[in-house]
Amino acid sequence: MSSKTTPEQHLSDLARLRRVRDRIDREYAQPLDVEALARGANMSAGHLSRQFKLAYGESPYGYLMTRRIERAMALLRRGDLSVTEVCFAVGCQSLGTFSTRFTELVGVPPSVYRREAARATAGMPPCVAKQVTRPVRNREARPSGPELA
Repeated sequence: MSSKTTPEQHLSDLARLRRVRDRIDREYAQPLDVEALARGANMSAGHLSRQFKLAYGESPYGYLMTRRIERAMALLRRGDLSVTEVCFAVGCQSLGTFSTRFTELVGVPPSVYRREAARATAGMPPCVAKQVTRPVRNREARPSGPELA
Protein backbone atom coordinates (compact mmCIF):
# COMPACT_ATOMS: atom_id res chain seq x y z
CA MET A 1 0.00 0.00 0.00
CA SER A 2 1.30 3.46 -0.70
CA SER A 3 2.00 6.02 2.01
CA LYS A 4 -1.06 7.98 0.84
CA THR A 5 -3.47 5.08 1.34
CA THR A 6 -6.13 5.78 3.94
CA PRO A 7 -7.01 3.14 6.53
CA GLU A 8 -10.43 2.74 4.87
CA GLN A 9 -8.82 2.18 1.45
CA HIS A 10 -6.37 -0.30 2.96
CA LEU A 11 -9.24 -2.31 4.48
CA SER A 12 -11.11 -2.18 1.18
CA ASP A 13 -8.05 -3.47 -0.69
CA LEU A 14 -7.59 -6.28 1.84
CA ALA A 15 -11.24 -7.29 1.42
CA ARG A 16 -10.79 -7.42 -2.36
CA LEU A 17 -7.64 -9.52 -1.97
CA ARG A 18 -9.50 -11.89 0.36
CA ARG A 19 -12.26 -12.25 -2.25
CA VAL A 20 -9.61 -13.10 -4.86
CA ARG A 21 -8.08 -15.69 -2.54
CA ASP A 22 -11.53 -17.15 -1.79
CA ARG A 23 -12.27 -17.34 -5.52
CA ILE A 24 -9.02 -19.23 -6.10
CA ASP A 25 -9.92 -21.62 -3.27
CA ARG A 26 -13.38 -22.23 -4.80
CA GLU A 27 -12.53 -22.28 -8.49
CA TYR A 28 -9.01 -23.76 -8.53
CA ALA A 29 -10.03 -26.35 -11.15
CA GLN A 30 -11.35 -23.68 -13.54
CA PRO A 31 -9.16 -21.91 -16.08
CA LEU A 32 -8.03 -18.95 -13.97
CA ASP A 33 -5.32 -16.47 -14.76
CA VAL A 34 -4.13 -13.33 -13.03
CA GLU A 35 -5.82 -11.07 -15.59
CA ALA A 36 -9.24 -12.68 -14.97
CA LEU A 37 -8.75 -12.50 -11.21
CA ALA A 38 -7.71 -8.84 -11.47
CA ARG A 39 -10.74 -7.96 -13.59
CA GLY A 40 -12.99 -9.55 -10.96
CA ALA A 41 -11.35 -7.41 -8.27
CA ASN A 42 -11.35 -4.21 -10.38
CA MET A 43 -7.55 -4.02 -10.27
CA SER A 44 -4.80 -4.21 -12.82
CA ALA A 45 -2.99 -7.55 -13.00
CA GLY A 46 0.28 -5.98 -11.85
CA HIS A 47 -1.33 -4.22 -8.90
CA LEU A 48 -3.18 -7.40 -7.88
CA SER A 49 0.03 -9.44 -8.05
CA ARG A 50 2.01 -6.95 -5.97
CA GLN A 51 -0.68 -6.49 -3.33
CA PHE A 52 -1.51 -10.21 -3.13
CA LYS A 53 2.16 -11.03 -2.56
CA LEU A 54 2.41 -8.36 0.14
CA ALA A 55 -0.70 -9.69 1.88
CA TYR A 56 -0.19 -13.46 1.51
CA GLY A 57 3.51 -13.96 0.82
CA GLU A 58 3.14 -15.43 -2.66
CA SER A 59 1.76 -14.42 -6.04
CA PRO A 60 -1.82 -15.22 -7.05
CA TYR A 61 -0.47 -17.77 -9.56
CA GLY A 62 1.70 -19.40 -6.88
CA TYR A 63 -1.28 -19.58 -4.52
CA LEU A 64 -3.45 -21.10 -7.27
CA MET A 65 -0.84 -23.73 -8.09
CA THR A 66 -0.46 -24.59 -4.39
CA ARG A 67 -4.23 -25.13 -4.13
CA ARG A 68 -4.16 -27.32 -7.23
CA ILE A 69 -1.25 -29.38 -5.90
CA GLU A 70 -2.98 -29.85 -2.53
CA ARG A 71 -6.07 -31.18 -4.28
CA ALA A 72 -3.92 -33.32 -6.58
CA MET A 73 -2.26 -34.88 -3.55
CA ALA A 74 -5.66 -35.96 -2.23
CA LEU A 75 -6.66 -37.43 -5.60
CA LEU A 76 -3.34 -39.24 -5.98
CA ARG A 77 -3.66 -40.74 -2.49
CA ARG A 78 -6.92 -42.36 -3.58
CA GLY A 79 -4.98 -44.24 -6.23
CA ASP A 80 -7.82 -44.66 -8.73
CA LEU A 81 -6.75 -41.91 -11.18
CA SER A 82 -3.64 -41.65 -13.31
CA VAL A 83 -1.28 -38.69 -12.91
CA THR A 84 -2.54 -37.28 -16.22
CA GLU A 85 -6.18 -37.55 -15.11
CA VAL A 86 -5.36 -35.81 -11.83
CA CYS A 87 -3.45 -33.07 -13.66
CA PHE A 88 -6.49 -32.16 -15.75
CA ALA A 89 -8.97 -32.70 -12.89
CA VAL A 90 -7.29 -29.98 -10.82
CA GLY A 91 -7.28 -27.48 -13.69
CA CYS A 92 -3.73 -27.74 -15.00
CA GLN A 93 -3.37 -27.61 -18.77
CA SER A 94 0.21 -28.89 -18.98
CA LEU A 95 1.39 -32.18 -17.51
CA GLY A 96 4.97 -30.86 -17.53
CA THR A 97 4.13 -27.72 -15.53
CA PHE A 98 2.00 -29.78 -13.15
CA SER A 99 4.77 -32.32 -12.57
CA THR A 100 7.42 -29.64 -12.09
CA ARG A 101 5.36 -27.63 -9.60
CA PHE A 102 4.26 -30.81 -7.79
CA THR A 103 7.87 -31.91 -7.40
CA GLU A 104 8.91 -28.44 -6.14
CA LEU A 105 6.20 -28.35 -3.47
CA VAL A 106 6.05 -31.99 -2.42
CA GLY A 107 9.62 -33.11 -3.00
CA VAL A 108 8.84 -36.11 -5.20
CA PRO A 109 7.26 -36.45 -8.66
CA PRO A 110 3.50 -37.13 -8.73
CA SER A 111 3.96 -40.71 -9.94
CA VAL A 112 6.23 -41.52 -6.98
CA TYR A 113 3.86 -39.74 -4.59
CA ARG A 114 0.90 -41.72 -5.94
CA ARG A 115 2.72 -45.00 -5.40
CA GLU A 116 4.06 -44.20 -1.92
CA ALA A 117 1.27 -42.07 -0.43
CA ALA A 118 -1.43 -44.66 -0.91
CA ARG A 119 0.61 -47.04 1.27
CA ALA A 120 1.69 -44.41 3.81
CA THR A 121 -1.83 -43.11 4.49
CA ALA A 122 -3.67 -46.43 4.33
CA GLY A 123 -6.16 -46.63 7.19
CA MET A 124 -5.64 -42.98 8.12
CA PRO A 125 -8.75 -40.75 8.22
CA PRO A 126 -8.73 -38.35 5.22
CA CYS A 127 -8.76 -35.27 7.47
CA VAL A 128 -5.57 -36.45 9.19
CA ALA A 129 -3.92 -37.51 5.92
CA LYS A 130 -4.56 -34.03 4.50
CA GLN A 131 -2.76 -32.35 7.41
CA VAL A 132 0.13 -34.82 7.47
CA THR A 133 0.78 -34.58 3.72
CA ARG A 134 0.16 -30.85 3.23
CA PRO A 135 2.86 -29.29 0.99
CA VAL A 136 5.19 -26.62 2.31
CA ARG A 137 4.59 -23.27 0.65
CA ASN A 138 7.21 -20.73 -0.35
CA ARG A 139 9.96 -23.28 0.18
CA GLU A 140 9.59 -22.83 3.95
CA ALA A 141 11.76 -25.10 6.02
CA ARG A 142 10.01 -27.78 7.97
CA PRO A 143 10.37 -27.36 11.74
CA SER A 144 13.60 -28.98 12.91
CA GLY A 145 12.65 -29.17 16.58
CA PRO A 146 11.10 -32.15 18.33
CA GLU A 147 7.64 -33.20 17.23
CA LEU A 148 4.91 -32.32 19.71
CA ALA A 149 2.38 -35.01 20.47
